[in-house]
Parts: sequence; structure tokens; C-alpha cells
Amino acid sequence: MPDDLPDDDGSTAEGWALVRAAQAGDTDAFGQLFDRYHDTVFRFVLFRLGDRPAAEDLTQETFVRAYRRITSVSYQGRDIGAWFVTIARNLVLDHVKSSRYRLESSTAEVADVAPSTFRAGPESEVIAGATHAELLRCVARLGDDQQECIALRFLQGLSVAETAEIMNRNEGAVKALQHRAVRRLAQLLPEGLR
Repeated sequence: MPDDLPDDDGSTAEGWALVRAAQAGDTDAFGQLFDRYHDTVFRFVLFRLGDRPAAEDLTQETFVRAYRRITSVSYQGRDIGAWFVTIARNLVLDHVKSSRYRLESSTAEVADVAPSTFRAGPESEVIAGATHAELLRCVARLGDDQQECIALRFLQGLSVAETAEIMNRNEGAVKALQHRAVRRLAQLLPEGLR
């Protein structure tokens, strides 16, 4: 791993410094990676599954697999968080493909993962909640790839490059997918919410 890691906002370099320490056997460093990326991975898995217990299990499995494979990861120009989300994505895909899983949507649990925004009063909270629920309902009507792209880009806040790496696509394909998803959402949303 190169010593001249980029210092975008410091977090990428800090994350890779923790990876180097974990690769050298520092379990506390891996614990710090867990603390740093657990919420991101959990929100991603919960959004994809809509099942809190399954999301908790798959999030734990993500970090178990990452711990086992920490020595094999090398710097590739992106934050280490993208690697954790890629592991989680593969586990989600395996889970969905398994015969034990039935596709169910739990809007209440999905709504729990989005950060709260403006809180001017109870009326605003009711309107924001209804708007959020309608938006999530419309996102659920998108295709799987479009849902994943929206979740990674807007709920997780990942860059186009990080999203492309996780989805195993090039950046242009992710931009096109995002554009189509946003256009489709605009068609699905009721007139007053556009």
C-alpha cells in the first residue's frame, strides 16, 4: 500500500492508516474501522432488505468477512468504506437469492435510517413524514439497480466513483442509471411533491 495516500478530507487517509495497522495485527485498529463504518453498512443493508434483524445479522457478517480478509485488501484510490459496502452488497445479493428470503417491504423501518431534517413543529413533522414515506414508496417501485443506485448515492452519500465500484459498473453507467432513476421518480411522485 502506498505511503502517499490522498488527503481529500483526511478521512480516506485515516481509514487506510487504520487498515495498515489492522493488517499488522492491531485489533484495536480494526475496531476503529468497525466503529467508523458500521452505521453506513447497516443503513445500506437495512434499506435493501427492510428487515432490521436480518440487516443486523448481515452487517455483523460483513465485518466478520472483512476481518478475515483485511490482509488481502489494498489501496485503490477510494475510501475503505466502499470495500465494506461492497462486501455487504454481496451478502445482501446472496441473502436475496437464498430460498429463505421473501421480498417484503417495511417502510417504517426504512424510514428509520434516513436522518431527520427540519423540525419546525408538529405540522412540519407530519408533512415531512408523509413526504418521506411517499418518496420511499416511489423508490420501492424502481428497478433493483435503480433502487441500489439511489440508496448508495443519496442515502449513503457515496460518490459516483464509489457507487460504480460497489455496483461493478463504470462511472458513466452509474451516472446514466442515476439520471434514469431520478427521472422515473419524478414521474412517480404526485404532482405536489415534485
